[in-house]
Amino acid sequence: MFNYKTLKKVLFLFQPETAHHLAECGLRLLPKCRILNNYMVNKNFVLNSKISQEILGIKFPNPVGLAAGFDKNATMIKAMPALGFGYTEIGTMTPRAQEGNPKPRMFRYPEQNSVQNAMGFNNEGSAKVLENLKKVYPFSIPVGANIGKNKTTPEEFALQDYKALIRKFEGTSDYLVINISSPNTPNLRDLQNEKFITELFTMAKELTKKPIFLKIAPDMEVDVAIELCNTAVNAGAAGIIATNTTIDYSMVPNCQDFGGLSGACLTEKSYDLFKELARELYGKTILVSVGGIATGEEAYKRLKAGASLVQSYSGMIFEGPSMVRKINEEILELMQKDGFNDISEVIGSDLKQDNES
Repeated sequence: MFNYKTLKKVLFLFQPETAHHLAECGLRLLPKCRILNNYMVNKNFVLNSKISQEILGIKFPNPVGLAAGFDKNATMIKAMPALGFGYTEIGTMTPRAQEGNPKPRMFRYPEQNSVQNAMGFNNEGSAKVLENLKKVYPFSIPVGANIGKNKTTPEEFALQDYKALIRKFEGTSDYLVINISSPNTPNLRDLQNEKFITELFTMAKELTKKPIFLKIAPDMEVDVAIELCNTAVNAGAAGIIATNTTIDYSMVPNCQDFGGLSGACLTEKSYDLFKELARELYGKTILVSVGGIATGEEAYKRLKAGASLVQSYSGMIFEGPSMVRKINEEILELMQKDGFNDISEVIGSDLKQDNES
C-alpha cells in the first residue's frame, strides 16, 4: 500500500528521535484504522505451525520479537501483529519517570545500517506504563516487561528498584527481563556481578512464578559472561537474552564516543558471544539472541546456534514494516531446504551436530 523506501527518505529528513516519535504516532493510530491494520496483519503476520512453539508455558506464534527500547511506555503493543512480530518487549521501565540523557542522544549511520543511542531509560515511569499495559494485557501475542533501576538510585539500593518493578509488572506481562546491561545509565553495568545477580534472582523467585530473563552486554570477556549467566540460571533465571548494545566504538567510523551501538555493526560481535554462551548453556536454560538481526538467514543462524527466540529493533528502521515477514518466510524456506519440519529441530542443531561428530 506504500513504499517504505519513500517513507524512509521522509523519516530520515528528521532527527532520529523525532522520526521515532512520528513512527510511534503512526503505530498508535494504526489499530484504530481497522482496514489498514487488518491488511497489514494479513500481509505481515506469518502464521505457520512449523515456527510456532510453547516456551515456559507461553505460546509464541513465531520466533521473532521486538527488542526492548522501541516501545518504552507500552503505547504500541496493539500494532505489533501488523508488523509481524510473534512477541514484543516493552521498556525499559524504571520505578519513577525519568527524562533520560540530554539530547541529541540518538544517531543514525545509514551506510552501516546501524544506530547509536544514549537514551538513558527515558520513560513515563512504572505507574503510567502499568496503566497503559492494563488496557491491552493479556494480548494476542506475548508481552515481556524489561525493567531497570532509576538513574538516581544508588547502587546499594538497586535491588529495591527491581523488587518494586517485579511486583508491579508480574501480573501484566508474560515474562520479565532484568536490564543491568545498558551502557546509558551510569554504573549500571557494574551490577553485572555474581553477588548482585544471585541476590536479585533469589529475590525475584520469591516474588513471582513468571519467567525472568537476564539481559547481558556484548562487551564482556566470554568466560566472565558464561560465569555470570550460570550464576543467574543457578539463582533462578528462566533464560538469558544476549546481547544489549555495544560500547565498542571502533565498529562505526566517526561515531559518537558515548551511548550504545546497535544494528548491522553489532551482528558479528553479538553472534560470537551468543555462540560461546550457547555452547555452555544450551539445554540448561532458554536462550534469546538479539543484536544485528535483520534477515532470515541471520535469525536462522542464531536458532541453529541454540536460540529459541530472536529479537530485532534497529533493523526495522532500515528495512521497514515487512522485515519480520521476510525473516519468518526465509526461516521457513531454510527449514525446508535443510529438511526440518518443526522449529524445535532447528534450535541448537549446530550444537547437536558438533556433539555427534
